[in-house]
Amino acid sequence: MLNDTFLVNHTLNMITLLGIPYDANSSFLRGSADAPGRIRQMEADGSANTFSEDGKEILNGLTYHDAGDLEIAEATGFAAHTLIRNRISELVTAKSKVISLGGDHAITFPILDAYAAVYQALHVLHIDAHADLYDLFDQNPYSHASPFARVMERKLVASLTQVGIRTLNTHQREQADRFQVNVIAAKDFNLSFVRQLSGPLYISLDLDALDPAFAPGVSHHEPGGLTTREVISLIQQIGVPVVGADIVECNPHRDINNMTAMVAYKLFKELVSVML
Repeated sequence: MLNDTFLVNHTLNMITLLGIPYDANSSFLRGSADAPGRIRQMEADGSANTFSEDGKEILNGLTYHDAGDLEIAEATGFAAHTLIRNRISELVTAKSKVISLGGDHAITFPILDAYAAVYQALHVLHIDAHADLYDLFDQNPYSHASPFARVMERKLVASLTQVGIRTLNTHQREQADRFQVNVIAAKDFNLSFVRQLSGPLYISLDLDALDPAFAPGVSHHEPGGLTTREVISLIQQIGVPVVGADIVECNPHRDINNMTAMVAYKLFKELVSVML
């Protein structure tokens, strides 16, 4: 058994898990605010192995520290942005590598706002069905359809690579060109691009990047997506330092037998492993 002194000291070198149960910026269906608890349940219920595929045991108190959920339920707009940014800033400034469980994809903007203050040349790998580059969606600048427009217009990151995209309309193509985004469409997917990634790297993983056959518990079903194995292989082949990540858009209310929550937990373990 690990003693309390070991846990306190070891926590300083561990990855921090933070739940951000917030979906007020969802444009179609809400429900992803309930995802952090459901994903944690996949470890707690004992049905899954706690090891990553490269043999590391991924356990709270051993290889990561669970900081609980951010209290954010009643906040909106800039107030919500500020709460998320400030909490992430506390953790990153204390030298933590943070994996955030959303929540909708709007949480990534304030997270990267905090990271940019610490990492002056941060690179982002965005895995998603959607580019999330709308200049304005439903008259909401904080929409989950717009986080990367906000990130890029503020020059918070050095580069943005988007993988698995299969919904680019004219406006978002123009936005991708404007911000010089490297877009790898799902129809063109292969792993050769991984060798071109630069670090320090932040990974933003929207579960609807996967085909609905593998992740039905999302708000926006978009057929023709990636397989679970393709996303796992992508993560495992990253060779640059990964300093943070988020897993977003799991909607337990649309899930089938916790399939998507289990996929999220599996990907969480692989992210922890590559970040250690």
